[in-house]
Amino acid sequence: MDGHHQREQGGAVAEADEATVRRAVTGAALGNAMEWFDFAVYSYLITSITAAIFPEFDPTVRLLSGFAVLAVPFVVRPFGGIVLGPLGDRFGRKRVLATTILLMSGSTVAIGLIPSYATIGVAAPILLVLARLVQGFSTGGEYGGAATFMAEYSPTRRRGFFGSFLEFGTLGGYVLGAGLATVFQLTLSEQDMVSWGWRIPFLLAAPLGLIGFYLRNRLDDTPAFQQCEQAGAVTSAPFKEVIANNWRQILNLMGIVVLLNVADYTLLTYMPTYLTQVLDIDATEALLLIIGVMVVLMLCMAPVGALSDRIGRKPLLITAAVGFLVLSYPAITVIGTGGVLGVAGGLLVLGLLLLCILATIGSTFPAMFATRNRYGAFSIGYSVSTALFGGTAPFVITALIASTGSTTVPAYYLMGAAVVAIIPILVMPETAQVPIHTHPTVVPGTNRRVPVTAR
Repeated sequence: MDGHHQREQGGAVAEADEATVRRAVTGAALGNAMEWFDFAVYSYLITSITAAIFPEFDPTVRLLSGFAVLAVPFVVRPFGGIVLGPLGDRFGRKRVLATTILLMSGSTVAIGLIPSYATIGVAAPILLVLARLVQGFSTGGEYGGAATFMAEYSPTRRRGFFGSFLEFGTLGGYVLGAGLATVFQLTLSEQDMVSWGWRIPFLLAAPLGLIGFYLRNRLDDTPAFQQCEQAGAVTSAPFKEVIANNWRQILNLMGIVVLLNVADYTLLTYMPTYLTQVLDIDATEALLLIIGVMVVLMLCMAPVGALSDRIGRKPLLITAAVGFLVLSYPAITVIGTGGVLGVAGGLLVLGLLLLCILATIGSTFPAMFATRNRYGAFSIGYSVSTALFGGTAPFVITALIASTGSTTVPAYYLMGAAVVAIIPILVMPETAQVPIHTHPTVVPGTNRRVPVTAR
């Protein structure tokens, strides 16, 4: 265990040393990488998956069915946040995060093992939906916990830098999944892809999950949670307290997450289908363009996170919101030209705006809540907003394009999300350089004050 790396100072657990922080960051980021690895594989191979799992439909109906299954986990994601998040405040971040990564990787592997519709009939799509429901429940407690784990291990002055690796994991998982999908599509025939090729990337989730589980289990719980335990300030009624004490901050977080998730899922999950099905761009060309943009964002992630430590989180977040409001329509219009340079340029504009959010949220959101209720409040707000506006984005955009015939629908959707996010960003407190577990708070039901909050 690595608890010996945490120095005792005046009875409180001090900041962990950098080697321990790096292990904590890696273990937390792997869970997010796992989630987005699955989304990338599913969205890039959706044609092959639906051909194997669903009965014969009109191509558009089959595609909508596939996207509906993509959105299914978001129905139960809030329940995962409501159940697992408060448990992380009651029993510790480490225990819950070890559970979520096993559930996520196990259900991803299960998808790769589902027999085809030709073999077991309607049971095939039913099993797919069940596996996706398990994924949704586990991810409801994963993201808030992973962000909390990173933030509570990170030193205050570098929380933006280390927190940015949460979304580095997002893009890393996505690039790995999309890259594997591209390789399989280039090397296998369409018949082989439908028969067995699409399954292989899902099965590779097993070693990724085991590595993440191992890294998380090697560490003690976070210094902030240990400090909370030592002070006798761990909550005994986590869900009730979360809602009573944090509902304003939760609503604020939800407003910002609307833009984050609409942009994230539009760019990463829906765009491959938009380029190939709506704009008739060659599938391989579309895959490579999006992967290229994601690699650029990965290279910029840590520097932008470090920048937020210097200039604050709010300037970057408001830049993203105003940028999406002003630039989404021009970017989608340029992408709509179908030329390589136009598509690459439009994707890069949207990607860089998204980067301003991705690089800062891992350090911003955890600092909005007290240690005592942080995991639960973050998880509930994030998972509810994501359920409503994240995974549903590809389905909604596909349906709107089909009904209106307009190829600029994604731009209007992004602009609407930006309008929603601007006010929450403006009213939120600046959290850069604010220690997340050094200020005192009163334990409910007592007059005792303990240093466990993030105010």
